[in-house]
Amino acid sequence: MALLAVLAIVVVVVGFTGRAARWPADAYLVTGQATTEPPQLRECPADAPLPGARAEVRPPPGGWPGVPQAVSVFNVFGGEVRLEYAGRVLCGHMHDARTRDSRFRAGVGMVIVPQAGSQEPVVAYWSPPLKPGWIPTIRVGAPSEVQHVDTLRLVVRTACLAVALVLAATALMAYPGSRDWTFLGYALLCALSVVWQGMLSGLVGYPEPWLPVVGHEQRWFVGLSCAGLGAMLCGMWLLVAGPGLDALVRRRMVLATFVSWLAATVFALLAPEAWLSSTAVGVELAFRLVYLAILGWALQRLWHHQYGAIPALAAMAPFAAIAVLERAGSRLLLEYRVEAIQLSITWFLAVSAYALNLRLGRLRRQRDEMQQLAETDSLTGLPNRRAGLRRLDELFARARQHGAPLSVAFVDIDHFKSINDEYGHEAGDRVLMAAAEALRGAVRGPVEAARMGGEEFLVLLPGVGAHAAVQRMEALRGRLAAQGSGLRMDGLVLTASIGVASLQAGDADAAALLRRADGAMYVAKRSGRDQVQLATG
Repeated sequence: MALLAVLAIVVVVVGFTGRAARWPADAYLVTGQATTEPPQLRECPADAPLPGARAEVRPPPGGWPGVPQAVSVFNVFGGEVRLEYAGRVLCGHMHDARTRDSRFRAGVGMVIVPQAGSQEPVVAYWSPPLKPGWIPTIRVGAPSEVQHVDTLRLVVRTACLAVALVLAATALMAYPGSRDWTFLGYALLCALSVVWQGMLSGLVGYPEPWLPVVGHEQRWFVGLSCAGLGAMLCGMWLLVAGPGLDALVRRRMVLATFVSWLAATVFALLAPEAWLSSTAVGVELAFRLVYLAILGWALQRLWHHQYGAIPALAAMAPFAAIAVLERAGSRLLLEYRVEAIQLSITWFLAVSAYALNLRLGRLRRQRDEMQQLAETDSLTGLPNRRAGLRRLDELFARARQHGAPLSVAFVDIDHFKSINDEYGHEAGDRVLMAAAEALRGAVRGPVEAARMGGEEFLVLLPGVGAHAAVQRMEALRGRLAAQGSGLRMDGLVLTASIGVASLQAGDADAAALLRRADGAMYVAKRSGRDQVQLATG
């Protein structure tokens, strides 16, 4: 270890000094090469009809300043956006980044240089939105300012997708250890939210289209909204229900949600064009009604001091905030609707992940408790025969590997059948518990004494040689007598026959060591009981 540390220090020092010598303070790096390709500007198709919605961006009083202006259109969820100014025409598609000016990645934009005092407006066209209130936003200003806002939008949108992907991967990694279908359902929800958010934000077309939505944006928008909103309602319901929900019901709920959103997506992809707008409005209305019902349930649980509903309320809070802002006519919400929805979805997924982590912790605690119950003697609280033998195998392998001593002792309570017959089985149980208490005081760790069955116990003494083991067991006899006196049963004397065996070169396995200790215990019984015998040979 010391040699590795010295080697690491040498490598660091040599690397640092070599770098300092190789790269002086005024060094710099140039990459890439000059291009001969002209910028690729997309012209609007000559035969393409004008989109149905139109807006004019008029100059300020006195006309345009004679400096560059940027115009960018956001929150268009279907079709192309067309911008016109002074005979210049630009078209861009929100779901195909290849069609847009590379300076604008979250919207369709252009930079103009109007003559000072010009009164000519910038004209924007887009397809009418499916739902009322989902209106586009046109931002005008200095190119640097507009591009900074555009970049901020892109960062928020991509970050939300990245978080959803990470959470999905985390849930998939947790599933093999938990074997809980809820984690698979959560991973599916995260994956669905990636596609849904990509559709909302236009990132399904960035840097190139990875989902075939161009020309069918409204169908995909409605279908994925059905899928995403339905899946989130299921998640909210599961969060409010909490850990008390039966596992079978949980699996059925996740399966029903999967089938529902799949059917909704198929319906939206196949429905007549004229139905899409009413379908989109109906889906949003249904979401709000079910959301209010779930929210009322969560508040009721909280009112009755069932604090497990707090994560559900926290996860649902952003959607309530959006509804309040929408009711108040917030211009900020209109401008940043996509980002608000994505951040709300991401918050919901994050809080759901927190709840899943709590669930995983509960599952692990339950598994540990079940394992402990399976390996613990219910009467004495000592490890049972299976746990004791497994621990003996571990200590045997370790002693063989390191050449360390190991001793074991077989302890048999004397005349236990007579105790049961004379004092009753309840008194016999008290004797066994008293013996277990004496054994705990004779060993170092809680797993180094075990009840083998009936009135027989196993004591494991790692790192203890034969002579010291015999002394420890003689002390145990005194502890047993003291525990017996504390039971206050007239005439009861608590003694034990103890056989001790220490590891020898000829012991092929732990069972051989155990057999010799068992044999020594029977020798102690035949020799009059209440004594310790060391195995020979």
